[in-house]
Amino acid sequence: MVISLGRRFVFGWLAAVAGVIAMSGQPSGAQPGVREIVIAAASDLQTVLPEMVRSFQRDTGAIARVSFGSSGNFFAQIQNGAPFDVFLSADIDYPKQLIASGHADAASLYEYATGRIVLWTRNDSGIDVRRGLSVLQDGRVRRIAIANPEHAPYGRAAVAALRQDKLYERVQSKLVLGENISQAAQFVESGNADAGIIAWSLALGPVLRSSGTYFQIPSASHPPIRQAAIVRSASRNRETALEFIAYLRRPEITQLLAGSGFDAP
Repeated sequence: MVISLGRRFVFGWLAAVAGVIAMSGQPSGAQPGVREIVIAAASDLQTVLPEMVRSFQRDTGAIARVSFGSSGNFFAQIQNGAPFDVFLSADIDYPKQLIASGHADAASLYEYATGRIVLWTRNDSGIDVRRGLSVLQDGRVRRIAIANPEHAPYGRAAVAALRQDKLYERVQSKLVLGENISQAAQFVESGNADAGIIAWSLALGPVLRSSGTYFQIPSASHPPIRQAAIVRSASRNRETALEFIAYLRRPEITQLLAGSGFDAP
């Protein structure tokens, strides 16, 4: 039995990034004479993208507003006409499908990083994650948080890693599903789960870094989490959106991602 906690819990430390955020501090909504884009971003980017956006805005004078969530949900929203300009997906297949359906510009596709997963628990849990995924069979681990694999690539990677270690059937009844990888992390950080398979990028963020410990799951245990950016075909701010994609290619941005829990593509 897999339990989905859905929206029952307040996101706490995620509240500051939920929904649409004006990274510049400017009021949301277009302003006369100001170049502005809206970015749909996979939630594993929440600890690094704000810095990237601030740098982009400082160097270009444009405004970027960001909405964090699951890649699968954004994929569906863009198919239904959601007015995002840029999509930063944690799964390259979603941008490729949007290109195939005419919803995204093929020339703008850029693979910016490869994600990594870790097993994380709070410092006070008494669970020794240094034992790796096998510790999830411990009786003290009653709930294991992962992102919903139906629409979150990090959730699919978690399931694949558990299957690789022949643990999935043994721990399936303990799984609780977050709407995205950030919510899965919040379940563990708040005590609503005893351990979680989450993005390395979130484990390195200030909140989880200070309150817990992690075991890095070998990348060979699951298919690569290839992450890519794309510009929506119907974007009304195409020039600025393409400028943002080009900005992601800068060496300093690549270096920033590398230091924030992402491997090179």
